[in-house]
Amino acid sequence: MQIVGYDAADGGLLLGPGNDDAGGSTAVAPAGTGDAGDNANETDDQLTYRSLDPGAELEYSLGERHCAGTIHDDHHIACSNPTAPYCPDHDSTWVCARCTGTCLKDGMACYDDHAIYLAAFAPATFKVGVTKLWRLETRLREQGADRAAHIATVENGRIAREREAEIAAEIPDRVRVPTKQAGLGRAVDTDAWEATLADFDPIERFGFDYGLDLDSQPVAETVAAGTVRGTKGRLLLLDRDGSTYAVDMRELVGYEVREGRSSRELQSSLGSFE
Repeated sequence: MQIVGYDAADGGLLLGPGNDDAGGSTAVAPAGTGDAGDNANETDDQLTYRSLDPGAELEYSLGERHCAGTIHDDHHIACSNPTAPYCPDHDSTWVCARCTGTCLKDGMACYDDHAIYLAAFAPATFKVGVTKLWRLETRLREQGADRAAHIATVENGRIAREREAEIAAEIPDRVRVPTKQAGLGRAVDTDAWEATLADFDPIERFGFDYGLDLDSQPVAETVAAGTVRGTKGRLLLLDRDGSTYAVDMRELVGYEVREGRSSRELQSSLGSFE
């Protein structure tokens, strides 16, 4: 099997048949459609959505890593190129993610209402972002935000990106995963958050509890074996041998896996929070 994708909103891994079928294609199960009562749900042609529900047991050893291929017309197309997680042929960046208000496509298509939001990541890292209004809460969960505020609704994506670019001159528009990981188990600095919101008139506020209940700082690792404590955006928290590990699920994409955990020694947890 090969890990070919992940679900950052609901917590899940997508597994394909792996290198043995690198020349074939398989039908894809949409991310987020796994049955919570059955952690591994097979879909057509061997593709599996693996729900990462708290308490679930993962027992995968990581093997070789290579390109995860692509999904096209609801099919997974495997690739054996050694570049991971994606080779140049399959490494595509969504063009709208680079937009600052001047459309980079042949024709503008983002005519839905868009939300502009501020997101907080413990203890005191804040960002501005935009998304289609109907998927605002999903987008915040995908990023692992601790708190958020919907600060404006505009009529299309072009206006949203223009406003985002203006605000980004003062508030960053991206937060790196290691920064999010460093805030695991911490609380948001309320004074700093309120000061950030002082120049805005929020339409709605959000607070998220991912149920992780951490009493020590998790260790950054790339593993796929242990008891699932939970997920927070694309971070997967695994308990194993008395320690808790934080795994960036993107760093798992491309790995061939087999059932059974590796005997590789892992660093212990970093100690309790003060």
